[in-house]
Amino acid sequence: MATGKQSQAAKRNVQKAQRAAKSKKTISHMPAKTRTALGKQGAAVAQRKRTGGASPKTRAELYEMAKKRDLPGRSKMGRDELARKLGEK
Repeated sequence: MATGKQSQAAKRNVQKAQRAAKSKKTISHMPAKTRTALGKQGAAVAQRKRTGGASPKTRAELYEMAKKRDLPGRSKMGRDELARKLGEK
């Protein structure tokens, strides 16, 4: 558990990084392929929020399902990859 002082320092660091990213426009300096992937990922999240549905939303829920099915490599998978492997999408 982090102390109050550590939490405040972490918040300051995040705000500082956000300001730096905003001033440098770091996303615009990324390769087009990366920007496209980020956009698609954001669109997928927005779609899940809009449609709702009965499928699990979090990586933790998907991970538990993968654990029950003994899916190899599950610890290194992200939310989207777990959903694909489990056939949830």
